[in-house]
Amino acid sequence: MDIFQEIRSDITKLKKIDSLLSEKRIKLHLFEPSNRKIWTVVGTEKEYWLDPDLDFCSCPGYYFNKSDGKNGCYHLESFKMATAKNKIELTTFSDYEYESFIISLLSDL
Repeated sequence: MDIFQEIRSDITKLKKIDSLLSEKRIKLHLFEPSNRKIWTVVGTEKEYWLDPDLDFCSCPGYYFNKSDGKNGCYHLESFKMATAKNKIELTTFSDYEYESFIISLLSDL
C-alpha cells in the first residue's frame, strides 16, 4: 500500500469514527439491579457486540484484521474515544430482560 492509499484509508476510518461518536452509536445496555453490562455498536449494516475487556468486536472487520495480524477494528477505537468523551447511549433494562436480550444479540451474530 502506498502512502496515499494509507492516508485515504486513515481519513475514511476517522470519518467512520466521527460518525459513530456524533450519532452516539456506541451503546451500553445496563441491567439492574445486577449491574451487568453489555456493549454494542451500531455499524453500517447491523449492530455488533463489543467486549472492551477482551478487546473484541463481532464485526467482520475485526476478524479480517486479526487474521492479517492487525489490531481489531474501528469500532473498538471508537469505543475508547466514546467512553473518554462520554459519547455513549445508555439504556437500562431489568435483569429479567437479560436472557432475552442475549438470545436476540446472539441470533444476530
